[in-house]
Amino acid sequence: MYDQSESDLLRKLADRTGIVADYYDIAGTQHVTTDETRRAILTAMNLRVANREELIAELEAWDNRWWLRGCEPVHVLRLGRDAGTWSWYGPCEKSGDSGLHIRWSLYAENGETQCKRADGPGLRVEESRTIQGHRFVRIALAFPQGLPLGYYSVKAHAKGGGTNTESTFRLIVAPERCYIPDEPQRGVRWWGVALQLYSLRSHHNWGVGDFRDLAAVIEWAGKRLGAAVVGLNPLHALKNAKPYHISPYSPSSRLFLNDLYIDVTQVPECWMGSDVQSRLADPSFRARIEAARRCEFVDYDAVKSTKREVLELCYRIFLRENFDGVEPELKPKTDRGRSFHCFTEREGESLVHYALFQALEEERQSASSTSTVWEDWPEAYRTRRSDALEEFRRRQMPRVRFFQYLQWLAAEQLLEAVKKTHEAGMPIGLYHDFALGSERYGVDGWLNQDVLAFKADCGAPPDAFAPEGQNWGISPLDPLRLRASGYRYFIELLRNILRYGGAIRIDHVMALFRLFWIPRGLPPAMGTYVHYRDDELLAIVALESVRTKAVVIGEDLGTVPDWVRDRLGTAGVFSYRVFYFERECSGDWKPPAHYPAQSLAVVTTHDLPTLGGYWEGVDIETRSALGLFPSEEDQNMMWAERHREKAGILAALKSEGLLPSGVPDDPTQVPMMTTELMEGVHQYLARTPASIVLANIEDVIGTRCQTNFPGTVDQHPNWCRKLSLTVEDLVQDSRFERLASLLRLTRPLV
Repeated sequence: MYDQSESDLLRKLADRTGIVADYYDIAGTQHVTTDETRRAILTAMNLRVANREELIAELEAWDNRWWLRGCEPVHVLRLGRDAGTWSWYGPCEKSGDSGLHIRWSLYAENGETQCKRADGPGLRVEESRTIQGHRFVRIALAFPQGLPLGYYSVKAHAKGGGTNTESTFRLIVAPERCYIPDEPQRGVRWWGVALQLYSLRSHHNWGVGDFRDLAAVIEWAGKRLGAAVVGLNPLHALKNAKPYHISPYSPSSRLFLNDLYIDVTQVPECWMGSDVQSRLADPSFRARIEAARRCEFVDYDAVKSTKREVLELCYRIFLRENFDGVEPELKPKTDRGRSFHCFTEREGESLVHYALFQALEEERQSASSTSTVWEDWPEAYRTRRSDALEEFRRRQMPRVRFFQYLQWLAAEQLLEAVKKTHEAGMPIGLYHDFALGSERYGVDGWLNQDVLAFKADCGAPPDAFAPEGQNWGISPLDPLRLRASGYRYFIELLRNILRYGGAIRIDHVMALFRLFWIPRGLPPAMGTYVHYRDDELLAIVALESVRTKAVVIGEDLGTVPDWVRDRLGTAGVFSYRVFYFERECSGDWKPPAHYPAQSLAVVTTHDLPTLGGYWEGVDIETRSALGLFPSEEDQNMMWAERHREKAGILAALKSEGLLPSGVPDDPTQVPMMTTELMEGVHQYLARTPASIVLANIEDVIGTRCQTNFPGTVDQHPNWCRKLSLTVEDLVQDSRFERLASLLRLTRPLV
């Protein structure tokens, strides 16, 4: 059975584990996966493949895995379909089932028994095989019909026929598709505004946009402009340290919030103690806040320092006023104390370990003269379960509780913002961006070592924008170990983000199907795709979406096969359509009617030039200044292509009667992006069938520089540029009033 060459065995195991044999890039060029890449990725999956003997052992283990485990770890049922069967695998030494009894129970998420079954004897043997001289059989057992939506734990005990075994698996009963509101199905089309929260200036904030600023934008956009949605950058927890730890798309944790967005002045304890008031009144402290507020870019270190100083004082007051007893046995004595206690109980061990990591990292950094990551910590601290770690937790519980306090404050303030969306009558409310992954040396990396492949990165294959490919520096989820865990981490991620709004955008949604893995230490061109169980992941997304009545948008840009978009559409996931890229085969801009209804349309994204910057070629100038063009010829070609693109946009607007009066067809005679031209582009999108259209604040106010310049870290001010206007000025800006009135004509809130 395994008498092939070592290379053939390697390919066979790679195929079983979802590693593709080859792939085609965006230009249609075929890339064949090398044996070196296969071996490196299999190693990253914790498989032993150094030689022929190890490959044979892993192949045998793979082929026998369910027979020895007792069942597959996950099963999915779709609501309304026939429930079907599941397979029990186990030893049975005699012919037939020989008196085999299988008793199994389904337990709901709250622990209650949903149903109990007893099957046997006389069970039909569907299949049998011999493993190490012992006979194993497979028995098909019928699921009960009509199970409600949800997750179930199934436990089976088999006895008789020479066996006495127990096995468990997760059952997911999911809807056919994600939640889609009634209005889009009736043809109602919505619009909204999008922003980077950190970029908001205001007269009150401390140098970074905060949840109070967000509430002001919600009230303005919802009540005055008639917007249905406010789109946000990822609000995931960051270390907030330049230059490597400020990208919302490379967070420390996707499970929790960035506490930098807390508005300190809205924390009740801020006004309850003389220590806090003295600090706030101190001229030097006020000067630090003013300096951070006036800065053109977000000074993450300064903002974090000032906020942390005051929040430390607030925390002491919070404990004193709301709890009795001494650490670690504090007992709440007020409603506010009980609210905090309920929050920590609800968040459970994940929040405890998040806070524990923060306290550990803080202590290790203070104990070391050089910055360390958790892989360099003492061995007892590298995993979340050890006696030493438990001792640290008991000893440092006051500090652990402080980081829980910060998460509680952030969650409470964000929930208040969500409440504002309801009060403003916004059909969707907040639209959150869900990052692809988190940095390997952050909280989630430490917490989820069991399902992450640390010996690999994920990225993108070579394309026109990055001829060498892209490495995003994020460790991918291992599809084998993730499934074996019952998708615990993935489910928790979705639940945590979906509690705060009516829509999410899943960054790089193709990762539900396949992800481009790059072995650590190899160039991106040596990477290849690894497949995931999209049927199971989409079932989880649909279930969580329906439970929270949240729209799901999938960022399906780049090298996305048609079959992936088809599957996403059937699953109720909205497509993400960017105006710059929506072209016909001829290169002409797609007419509005050619956009799909089940989609969100937007002019540009955080990784692309703003509308003004695109029109003026600021991105080309930046690329040139950074030396990112291989030659002057390449630069000239990009300028020529941009000229053709601008001519195409003018032609598209003219065809729809949206070209502003007096604007010529020749883009050389339209050197600047005008307000009227910006309105024409957004009206063009508003005429599409797309259920949602977003207008980026930067595009409306004429910002020229883009949020993030891919391929750079500290060479460009990524993720820190502030808006040129304050929130107080934005809400009075006539450009928004005019654009909103135009969009409401096509997309009224009814």
